[in-house]
Amino acid sequence: MDYAQVKSTMQAHLAKTEEALRKDFAGLRTGRATTALLDGITVEAYGSVVPLNQVGNASVPEARMLSFQVWDRSLLKAVEKAIRDSGLGLNPMNDGQMIRIPIPPLSEERRIELCKIAGKYTETARISARNVRREALDSVKKMKQDNTISEDDQKRYENEIQEMTDKTIAALDDLLKNKEAEIKQV
Repeated sequence: MDYAQVKSTMQAHLAKTEEALRKDFAGLRTGRATTALLDGITVEAYGSVVPLNQVGNASVPEARMLSFQVWDRSLLKAVEKAIRDSGLGLNPMNDGQMIRIPIPPLSEERRIELCKIAGKYTETARISARNVRREALDSVKKMKQDNTISEDDQKRYENEIQEMTDKTIAALDDLLKNKEAEIKQV
């Protein structure tokens, strides 16, 4: 394995880490309606458990309202129950045709709690980035031990790896700062 492969692998893993954090943040409620809120919810349908997006369409008709159009009306009650039991603090209303989900404003305690959860997600992403860095550094050390690179190259590669890691961690911190600002916005 040469350094170009190590570098491209590392860049791909760091990009996945950042994308995973974005996905985690999308599921955090901020007081504004977004269809991403419903992404992690599963519903009992046709004898198995399926993601909510496989039984209907979600939309955002207003800033504080979600609506969910179920394709099969016989699933209305199951979808309503799945949303209510999701732990998101949502109270869906079934009008016989579709499900409307008002997004209540967040309390101050809930905002603080969501900021802590966002911080945990970010710390997990930072740890992941550091693990990627460690794997890349191990590969560079192995190349040096195998005498495929010089000591100068090893130092240069290690510095490059550290710079990529620092950039990613800074990007993760920016994502956290933006998410916290979004959560704290009343």
